[in-house]
Amino acid sequence: MEHFCIITNSGKKANYDMVHHIMRYMEKYGKQCITLENQMSSSAGIRHFTDVSKIPEDTECVIVLGGDGTMIQAAIDLVHKNLPVIGVNTGNLGFLTEVESNNVDIALDKLFNNDFAIESRIMLKEISYFKQPDSRSSCYALNDIVVSKRGGARLITIKVFLNNELADIYRADGIIISTPTGSTGYNLSAGGPVLVPHLKATIVTPVCPHALNKRSLVVDVSDRITLEIGQTKETGKDFAVVAADGRNVGEVSTGNRLVIEVPHAVTQIVKLSGIGFYEKMRQKLNQT
Repeated sequence: MEHFCIITNSGKKANYDMVHHIMRYMEKYGKQCITLENQMSSSAGIRHFTDVSKIPEDTECVIVLGGDGTMIQAAIDLVHKNLPVIGVNTGNLGFLTEVESNNVDIALDKLFNNDFAIESRIMLKEISYFKQPDSRSSCYALNDIVVSKRGGARLITIKVFLNNELADIYRADGIIISTPTGSTGYNLSAGGPVLVPHLKATIVTPVCPHALNKRSLVVDVSDRITLEIGQTKETGKDFAVVAADGRNVGEVSTGNRLVIEVPHAVTQIVKLSGIGFYEKMRQKLNQT
């Protein structure tokens, strides 16, 4: 690889120092690199964190400096750019990031010598209720789409349809639709299963369901998931908030339907030889 783009919030000292180190290292070996800021902006009501229109056409790889949140933000903004992404952890947990900051020179050498693999991670997309005229502004998620109760202590009722067939009805605090990438996040905290990243499946996990026999469903990526907001009480509607990878997308209420599918677009994660998924899971999830 010869041409790179760095995405980071250089206002943080750790990121600022790392950007300058990487730039000097690339200059030493004759590589080309530009830096883009990870700062929130809004266009047509849609939040973005990187102006991907500024990425040169000859860019071969995007290096993201930060933690898992920065990686997810970059993945969403890059969804239509078809560029491989590698994360350098300057944050805390860093489950999605491939490289720890003290190993960045080794990682760069591998990128320079094409000593890496590409792992395609499936994404989620809400294609109905929050669909925008511009498909690039539609509701994408790398980790999960979450529907949760809006304030108060009242439960909400959510009907889950798979390919138009009623699969289950949950009375709960909410529901999580997760990818394998997101299975180690909110899904895991809510008692859902961990899926290996390359598995072509999604997870439906209720949050604090009001029944002991309500468990997660693991479904195929070809299954279209429809969530219908029900009515828990005889009088009064249920109100819920929808979030995609932690971004507040909007609100829904009784009778509204969300349609979630796995789009053709994927996030390409650069994997370097070394630590595997299970080892990383042991290291990261056993931290106290």
